[in-house]
Amino acid sequence: MNPAINGLYAVTPELADTAVLLARTHAALAGGARLLQYRNKTDDEKLRREQAAALLKLCRHHGALLIINDHVDLAREIDADGVHVGADDAGVAAARTALGHGKIIGATCYRDLQRARVAVAQGADYVAFGSFYASPVKPGAVRAPLALLAQARREVTVPVVAIGGITLDNAAALIDAGAHAVAVISALFAVPDIEAAARKFCQLLRAKMI
Repeated sequence: MNPAINGLYAVTPELADTAVLLARTHAALAGGARLLQYRNKTDDEKLRREQAAALLKLCRHHGALLIINDHVDLAREIDADGVHVGADDAGVAAARTALGHGKIIGATCYRDLQRARVAVAQGADYVAFGSFYASPVKPGAVRAPLALLAQARREVTVPVVAIGGITLDNAAALIDAGAHAVAVISALFAVPDIEAAARKFCQLLRAKMI
């Protein structure tokens, strides 16, 4: 069980303006986030490399871990702390081969517990389920039931992450249902005071996990 996968899992919004991305991420890290996923599915390779390298430096300064969404080669190139793969990305086994055993590999499992079992068997360090609530990032995502989190806790041996429409109002319910961590984009990065939001998430989740 990887102890780093707990509480607030900050996931960056897609921003072509690197300065804005870094400023918002700095605020989230200053507020206490210690696990960050860089998610950029639309910009070109050069910009992704520039942003990922800058985010890694920022994470190192704050003592946080950086996980790269989708791009295994980029994670290996900048020596990030790990990678998160989805259904359309390189598989967990391929990611493990590319990155070795010292890196964190997470897998999106939607609402499919069998997919999680396979991911763990292939070497995943955590599995992510969702969407649990309506999400502005993926409005058409299929919903996952809260009961899935408890079932996953019983059946897999790695941390369980909840994602999709998570806010300060519903995050505690996900931890109560069985999640080790909650992945948050909009409710963290799309608010006026990102640092304060991160601090509130961290305080809330820390209290629920004592």
